[in-house]
Amino acid sequence: MRFNKLDLNLLVALDALLDECSITRAAERLNLSQSATSNALARLREYFDDELLVQVGRRMEPTPRAESLREPVRDVLMRVDSTIAIQPEFDPARSNRRFKVIASDYTQLILGPHLMTLAQAQGCTAEIEFRPQVNNPQRDLERGEADFLIIPHRYTSPEHPSETLLEDRFVCVVWSGSVLAQGTLTRMRYENARHVMMVPPQLSAASESYEAMLIRQAGIQRRYGVLTHAFGPLPAMVVGTDAIATVHARMAHALQGAWPLVVKPVPVDLPAMPQSLQWHRYRSQDPGLMWLRDLFRAAVRRMDAQIEADGGDWPMLAGLRD
Repeated sequence: MRFNKLDLNLLVALDALLDECSITRAAERLNLSQSATSNALARLREYFDDELLVQVGRRMEPTPRAESLREPVRDVLMRVDSTIAIQPEFDPARSNRRFKVIASDYTQLILGPHLMTLAQAQGCTAEIEFRPQVNNPQRDLERGEADFLIIPHRYTSPEHPSETLLEDRFVCVVWSGSVLAQGTLTRMRYENARHVMMVPPQLSAASESYEAMLIRQAGIQRRYGVLTHAFGPLPAMVVGTDAIATVHARMAHALQGAWPLVVKPVPVDLPAMPQSLQWHRYRSQDPGLMWLRDLFRAAVRRMDAQIEADGGDWPMLAGLRD
């Protein structure tokens, strides 16, 4: 199909070329040969009367004209995908669609079991793929490579709709045999202890975890004991030591029975963390994403109901549920 003498299929190639700045990687992404991708670039150069990508040393760099095309081309492709490619109806029990969700292992740990239980109850045949947080999750959302982001609200983009999925507080977990398990965990004891901490592996939006940012803003400097790139191992790593892990309260509740742990309040007042669900602005009326948004909401309600059933109004989560 052509529009103003431009083969519209070339827009897909242009998007991949501008995103990858490499004929080889663009070819892999497009499932084309390198020669076919090189031919597409040649035709694009002829149409736009611009080199688009130029060799600089050992890599290719976009020209100013190419940079000016990057966002409009991506926008056009997303509009086409959201208006033409999406089915007008969605039946989870008859769909083979794969939903891609970027979320931390903390979110997967606390919500995943409830989400899967609810999906199975609906006879869901669609796939839900959780992907790890990456260098720039908003970029994956813009490119259509992620259907949802589940991230702290402060990292959401104002360019796309979002909603608060849940709120969580932070608590300290220590080994039940630790000297810190006895008595009050004061600020002095907290600062003098060694800490097991999570450090984001690649996030450009945050060189530190959300919890680390709040602790730093409270004026506390912690002594590193162990650094890891995931939240899930933190509680287990304090077992057998006098170290402290500062973790999300919902995760502490989920894992408290798996390890000999004692949960204590953080010795400084930290605000709750709003965790948001975000999707592309052109996908708000996508029936499949509307179904999955509802499923996430239901999973949060189910999780909170289980917390209440397990221990009533768990003190560390007081005030977070409607």
